[in-house]
Amino acid sequence: MTQIPAWIDDRLAPVDKLHAHVAGLRHKAVSVFVRKGEEILLQRRAMGKYHTPGLWANTCCTHPHWDEAPRDCALRRLEEELGIAGLSPEFREQLEYRASVGGGMVEHEVVDVFVAEAGADLAPVPNPDEVMDIRWSTLPALQSEIAAAPERFTPWLRIYLDRHLDGILGGR
Repeated sequence: MTQIPAWIDDRLAPVDKLHAHVAGLRHKAVSVFVRKGEEILLQRRAMGKYHTPGLWANTCCTHPHWDEAPRDCALRRLEEELGIAGLSPEFREQLEYRASVGGGMVEHEVVDVFVAEAGADLAPVPNPDEVMDIRWSTLPALQSEIAAAPERFTPWLRIYLDRHLDGILGGR
């Protein structure tokens, strides 16, 4: 399994990703929102994911490898998960959250959030091991869906939109 940067005794150390979630360790993460005009690209996590399978999330959520820069991680995972290359993600903010993700696992993440603007011709090609579906949504439609059925969405997406919307999407 992948080694990710996590804090142990107030120092960053490489830790197995699954162990970080089972132990609820504070660790680094990266999230990306791809926009096309007023729409946001959402992904539905593949059923084979070890936590939050089948739930809708923002475009891409991941963990950097040990010694991997956050922006490089964002670019890598956009391509690995969605076949998207050639975008220029812009850093928006760093945030921290802690949330249960089921199965006794906890995401305690320090997240670098990026936003990338896509052209009209963007044609994602989801990796079925990572993503079971994609769709575009406006922010108001997404917020209405989350209010009506929060259980269909990942905890981090709900937290991002509830507590960090201005910093991520400028209040859009």
